[in-house]
Amino acid sequence: MKKLIALLLVLSVVFAFAACGGKTETEPTDPANPTDAATEAGTEKADDGEVAVMSHEEYAAAAGDTKVCVETYVQAKQSWWENKATVYAQSEDGAYFLYNMSCSEDDYALLTPGTKIKVTGFKSEWAGEVEIVDATFEILEGSFIAEPVDVTALLGTDELAAHMNEYVSFKGMTVEASTDADGNEAAFLYSYDGSGEEGSDLYFKVSLNGETYTFTVESYLTGADTDVYKAVKELKVGDTIDMEGFLYWYEGVNPHITAVSAAA
Repeated sequence: MKKLIALLLVLSVVFAFAACGGKTETEPTDPANPTDAATEAGTEKADDGEVAVMSHEEYAAAAGDTKVCVETYVQAKQSWWENKATVYAQSEDGAYFLYNMSCSEDDYALLTPGTKIKVTGFKSEWAGEVEIVDATFEILEGSFIAEPVDVTALLGTDELAAHMNEYVSFKGMTVEASTDADGNEAAFLYSYDGSGEEGSDLYFKVSLNGETYTFTVESYLTGADTDVYKAVKELKVGDTIDMEGFLYWYEGVNPHITAVSAAA
């Protein structure tokens, strides 16, 4: 009998300890007042993996594949498809390429040039292009439209990459010959290899100081009905032109041009 009583006492203590331990492990944290050992010790801890809003300098210094958060302004919308938006954005201190950001069609209509947004996603790189992927956003109060920065003198230098995705201008560049799919000389190509057709991206070569670069009219950004698309189709080899566009990167500088005119 004494053994039975002793056994019951031991079991009651074990069950009480297990119940106490189980509550500690499973009890949810109050989202309005998150605490843990770090905060109790006086160390701040981000709630649910949130990150503070970064300056462009902090964003540029962040490692790839890390979570980032920026406040910026829509400059142009490139595309929307299946609730994903691709957007050029820029603040006073730098620019961003927001690739396949989660966005409903109704919200996409609200992303007019100048609209301020807070973007949270992951810094990534593809073929040299630094971008934010897997992002969400919210619309904030405020507006800003960037003026083009003349980066002509930076072509061929390491300093040019610091302006990636910014709205920029190029002055006094000469149209060079490309070779189309039939082996003929052309001032522009439909698609990168000349295999495209009306409505495809336009590729054309321009030179400065003996160096030649490939520029693009991205059809999702500026399609066949836009002035820049029509202007590039009228180019002749040897023309000297001024251009504006977004400083996209693909295995080197590959701007998405949004305006072309005869050199001033």
